[in-house]
Amino acid sequence: MILYLDTSALVKAYFTEAFTPIILSKIEEADTVSSHVITFVETHATFARLQREGKINETQLITLKREFIADWENYLQISMLPALILRAAEFAEAFALRAYDSVHLAAVEHLQKSTKQSVEFACFDHRLNQAAKILGISLITNEH
Repeated sequence: MILYLDTSALVKAYFTEAFTPIILSKIEEADTVSSHVITFVETHATFARLQREGKINETQLITLKREFIADWENYLQISMLPALILRAAEFAEAFALRAYDSVHLAAVEHLQKSTKQSVEFACFDHRLNQAAKILGISLITNEH
């Protein structure tokens, strides 16, 4: 199984939040973990926000970034393909999604169409999950 993580799901693998155990279990179960390349930037931004909010200190920030970067090299990274960006724009309009949510949806759809392996999508955004469900994408949510 290929597990596609949007940024909110991926961060749960590094910073304990609600549903962290679900994500860690699914990562362990997956043959491959995947995300779009924009997740690299979004994850760093989230880690920095956690530090600004006082949820982690500088030492913890350094550790989180180090662990994430080491793991990132092993993830299947979906590139910024022109066709994928066009599809993301369609999804933004059709499903009233935020820009990067649309990119994640286009990436997981692309992945699902380009492999024979099963693909599961981990996301905790209701609107994004609803759009994925309409597209027939298998979801990992807080309901699992």
